[in-house]
Amino acid sequence: MLKIALLAPAGAMHRYSGSFGKSLHYAPLTLTTLAALIPEDIGSEVVIYDETAGKIPLEIDADLIGITCITGTAPRCYAYADYFRKKGKTVFMGGVHPSMMPEEAAQHADVVFTGFSEQTFPQFIRDYVNGSYQKFYRQNCDFTMDGRPAPRRELLNKKRYITINTVEAIRGCCHTCSFCAYPAAFGKHVYKRPVNEIVAEIAALNSNHVLFPDVNLLTDREYALELFKAMIPLKKMWLGLVTSSVGIDNEIIGVFRKSGCKGLLIGFESITQESQQYIHKGVNKVDSYVDLMNRLHDSGILVQGCFAFGGDEEDESVFERTVEMVIKAKIDLPRYSILTPFPRTEYYAQLEKEGRIVERNWAMYDVQHCVYQPKLMTKEQLEAGTDLAWRLTYSTGNIMKRLKPFAHSPWLSLPLNLGYKGYADKWHKFTREVMCDNSDIPVL
Repeated sequence: MLKIALLAPAGAMHRYSGSFGKSLHYAPLTLTTLAALIPEDIGSEVVIYDETAGKIPLEIDADLIGITCITGTAPRCYAYADYFRKKGKTVFMGGVHPSMMPEEAAQHADVVFTGFSEQTFPQFIRDYVNGSYQKFYRQNCDFTMDGRPAPRRELLNKKRYITINTVEAIRGCCHTCSFCAYPAAFGKHVYKRPVNEIVAEIAALNSNHVLFPDVNLLTDREYALELFKAMIPLKKMWLGLVTSSVGIDNEIIGVFRKSGCKGLLIGFESITQESQQYIHKGVNKVDSYVDLMNRLHDSGILVQGCFAFGGDEEDESVFERTVEMVIKAKIDLPRYSILTPFPRTEYYAQLEKEGRIVERNWAMYDVQHCVYQPKLMTKEQLEAGTDLAWRLTYSTGNIMKRLKPFAHSPWLSLPLNLGYKGYADKWHKFTREVMCDNSDIPVL
């Protein structure tokens, strides 16, 4: 019997012991999907350890240890990989960061996956059983999302997530934002699952709600219309990610409403149009944000609005001005981050060329810390201003002002706001020392 353990290490902020409570955690799909891809003719036992939901044990009875890795978790992933290899385990690693930095990851893992692994992971399992696995497995040129098995959600501890009903529809995005790590890791091609397969997976869920974690559900408008029209008879409630272009499309908003949309995550990024141009996100029209929020609220749709501070056009006034706009527009769940130059992105290349990268420890690349020299303020001012924006936005008074009060789905918006209030109160505690500390993982 082949024993496999799949790990998802987490950075200090997002760890089970950090500042993200259960109300802010939905179940990820990577590890449950990998578990479903293990060939049925190979007898196996699989366990999943997600560090956002619980501890990763240091004693694991497994032949294979798989680790999914993003840039902000890379040092911790490498620490676990080094530890388990010295314990005699075979370690394989994949995800966004290994796809961008495969040679770096290969210093810590026996096997590295780059790109999407639906086809290469089953091949690796067969190769391992046959005693002839490779060092690198690269995404097939004929990659497709057709016919993918349903994720093995039963392997998760559902008590640790706000929902385990995450369903993937589309991979990729039609936009070319200079800071986005996704195209740097996986390319610019957009992959779509057959609509009938998605509908069948959702219908089989023992739940009245579903969450789409896809980068941009509006990457292909006609596909989005087909999918959500097909969902109308299911009578489910759903949440997902889109761009602000949803606000200029009456047909899309109408179909979203009829299909059960209750919440959308929208990357507003900045309150200045100059900053939108700086990061190549021209789809965002700053002067339309208030109208967009009114239109979505009128359709009963909540909005998590994401903003990224630190553009070259922004000075210290941007923090309080952003909070003022967020309150005026009544954005239900604002979320703030700091522009982060991920490796292999256009943004990283630009800042590196200008000599402005000041932090090389990947643990600080968690979009909540500044790793470069801003243009119109200091690094410390950018981090302090982000902390201020969090605290002002999630003061009790401003929560009440934004939620009108609780006119739109209070059962959803209030717990999420309280979750982010707890996060905002702890933001300042995650110093560089805390973020870079992996001393709980022994060095053998």
